[in-house]
Amino acid sequence: MDIIFKLGEIDNVAGTFLINTTGYKVIALHGEMGAGKTTFVHAICNALGVKDTIGSPTFSIINQYQTGAAEVIYHIDLYRLKDEEEATQTGVEDCLYSGNYCFVEWPDRASGIFPDNTLHVSLIAVNNDTRKLIINL
Repeated sequence: MDIIFKLGEIDNVAGTFLINTTGYKVIALHGEMGAGKTTFVHAICNALGVKDTIGSPTFSIINQYQTGAAEVIYHIDLYRLKDEEEATQTGVEDCLYSGNYCFVEWPDRASGIFPDNTLHVSLIAVNNDTRKLIINL
């Protein structure tokens, strides 16, 4: 499934994404730097009722949020990690198998630790205001 959208439509796309990916909890977000992965996770968190401040986990590696229904969401950024062992040491694997939503940026840094039912999604910058979301269902 491919969705091409303007950045101003990202909230609607996040809602559509959640409806069409019911049952998936671990989402691996692929895309170049600046493609909008963090912005997309922010829109998904808004759609799920997160009231916490949502930010990039580049330096913290793992950010944890809570939805209005008291569900936990993990937002993980593996960009700064060297390998799967480092990801395991930082607690990433625990998050991936927790049963909670996990949105993971730069998943290729530790691809061997992901559950089999991980949903892989790519985000591509078409231009400054347009993105293409590719959902590999």
